[in-house]
Amino acid sequence: MPYAQVEPDVRLFYTDDGDAMSAPPLLLVHGWGTDSHQWSWHIDALAERHRVIAVDLRGHGYSSVPATGNTPRAMAADLDALLGRLGIPQVVAVGHSMGGQVVSILAVEHPRRVRALVTLDPGYGMSAEIAAGFPGMIAGLRGRRPHEAAERIDEWCTNAATPALIRRWHKRRLYGMPPHVLAEAFEAMFVTGDAIGVRPASDDYLARRRCPVLSIWADQGRAQWESGLLKDPASAVLCWEGASHRLHEERPEDFVTAVEGWLRRL
Repeated sequence: MPYAQVEPDVRLFYTDDGDAMSAPPLLLVHGWGTDSHQWSWHIDALAERHRVIAVDLRGHGYSSVPATGNTPRAMAADLDALLGRLGIPQVVAVGHSMGGQVVSILAVEHPRRVRALVTLDPGYGMSAEIAAGFPGMIAGLRGRRPHEAAERIDEWCTNAATPALIRRWHKRRLYGMPPHVLAEAFEAMFVTGDAIGVRPASDDYLARRRCPVLSIWADQGRAQWESGLLKDPASAVLCWEGASHRLHEERPEDFVTAVEGWLRRL
């Protein structure tokens, strides 16, 4: 069965496709309120040249739902344990949204595990102006109608470029999420004392990443901001203006082409 026990009360669901001899494999990490089905647009194409591990983070999808501890830092530790269980010493870690924060934590806290990072409209670098709205969002997630609050948060993830199918896909997954996971993960991304989602905490933490990073954004301002934090000369930042937060789902072929082209240059 495609499950791995990473803690006594946490079992992760994952799939393993492609060439098991490719080095390093790709580890695909989804965003907040979704699961590894998010990579259904990309796995087949990526698996033509790579071993591809796609995982459901704790509290999401088919993985265990702990009563507490559903945080990006715990999720990163789970991924380190998963790779150990699979006997995979190093990966190219790919993360969207919250997953971009999780794989960045993996690269900082477990640097030997990460050959390179790809982050897609990642869940960090938020301004103080945006962060001012987070306490109210968290209150909604902890309130009487948490899934409606989550749906309102999710509205900023789409725009006119987002097909109706993708909107519906994400809405259905949000409504299937345990409410306490939505609240706990969102709060840990942006509000708690060790959160790295808001500047300047983002700057200080992300500057500790030493591996090459390919970061793809939908916002030019945040793309320019991250370019100043990247240490490895092989790093690159792209901006797909006009795309939404779901940029890799809206443009799956462009995503695969960008990742493959960048990896060939490493």
